Amino acid sequence: MQRRNGAAEDGWLARLIRRRPRFTHPAQFVVAGFALMVTVGTVILLLPISREGPGSATFLEALFTATSAVCIVGLIIVDTPGYWSTFGEVALMGMIQVGGFGIMTMSSLLVVLISRRMNLRSRLTAAAETKSLGLGDVRRVVIGVAKVSIAFELTVAVILTARLMIGYDEPLGRASYLGLFHAVSAFNNAGFSLYSDSLMRFVTDPWICLPIAAAAICGGIGFPVLLELRRQFWRPRAWSLHTKLTVAMSVLLLVLGSAFILASEWGNENTLGPLSLPGKLLAGFFHGTMPRSTGYNTLAVDQMNEATWLGNDVLMFIGAGSAGTGGGIKVTTFALLAFVIYSELRGEPHVNIFDRQVEPRVQRQALTVALLTVALVVIPTVIILFVSDLFSLDRVLFEVISAACTVGLSTGITPELPSGVQGMLVVLMFIGRLGPITLGTALALRHRTRLYQLPEGRPIIG
Repeated sequence: MQRRNGAAEDGWLARLIRRRPRFTHPAQFVVAGFALMVTVGTVILLLPISREGPGSATFLEALFTATSAVCIVGLIIVDTPGYWSTFGEVALMGMIQVGGFGIMTMSSLLVVLISRRMNLRSRLTAAAETKSLGLGDVRRVVIGVAKVSIAFELTVAVILTARLMIGYDEPLGRASYLGLFHAVSAFNNAGFSLYSDSLMRFVTDPWICLPIAAAAICGGIGFPVLLELRRQFWRPRAWSLHTKLTVAMSVLLLVLGSAFILASEWGNENTLGPLSLPGKLLAGFFHGTMPRSTGYNTLAVDQMNEATWLGNDVLMFIGAGSAGTGGGIKVTTFALLAFVIYSELRGEPHVNIFDRQVEPRVQRQALTVALLTVALVVIPTVIILFVSDLFSLDRVLFEVISAACTVGLSTGITPELPSGVQGMLVVLMFIGRLGPITLGTALALRHRTRLYQLPEGRPIIG
């Protein structure tokens, strides 16, 4: 009976793919779906009931905020608690939830789809390497993502609610609302806050900062990794290559990111300087976590050193794990490129990671994703500097990377940018969120076998 249900699921997915009348590629379903969500969100925020006070939001304000919420970025051009009504805030929370759930679900399902489009040998290899995802288990993926999301969000919401009631004398209803909103925003790496100063008032409160940081880490690490860790957390040798890479790089970047923030901002009187030692360590860890794609801040980002901005640029560009709510080029892409460089420096003909050899095709895919993301950052930065000379390169670059890599951290210049530049950031947030998914899927599904080989050539390198 179980086999019959699996066959029915496989047939449903296969028919869905074959019947696509308007879209020629499966990833286009994802783009169309998110475009529809942004459109619906914009219409909701344009309603007078969504705004605090008389009148309604402008089209750009609604479009920018809806795109930022659905694409789980966190950049804003209006103050969230002061500009939007309770109805508008609940609508934003719904957009964040749908956007985050959609990202995790679609990414995971596309992994299944990619596996199904390979030949038998490649499918068996993919099944062995991605133990968290079987072939054809569509329903399990969707239900699994929903269970993981709800479990993490409710747990964090309860902790935040209790802390806001006990430590800040918030009524139960208000504390529950604030706790749930920030739990949803944190797990989905959105960075939206119902406080005008983000989380700066809680800079030394571990009961607020640590649960939010934990939710951001778990949401960004990706559903396939979470599912595999749940099954065999105490058997790291049995982990798939993807899980090993994701966990190892995530831990390494958390340690290095936190250490960098502490070293760079330790004596800055506008950030870490006035805090006690425990407060500095907590704020350093929190800000070592947030650039990975979450966007909350407990320190004044606009008062940080320029070196800190540059370090944050690097962390934002790398991002979080695949099939998660984080952005960037993903930690697996960055790790793979690092191993490629290491193997080339050693003169090794193959790239070996842990106990696996990585095929050249995957290496080319990683290089393509990284270089196209560089172009996605550089080109808008140059355009913004051409059309507006209001801000320096370091601030503009920070905002562009934050939008393109769907982070949400800001030096405070986004609301002051010209409307045309804000419209460009809307496009950048949309491409930055869906670009890696659609591009990665397209590269994985696109495979041509050339029936002939050209003579070898060797251009001079370096």
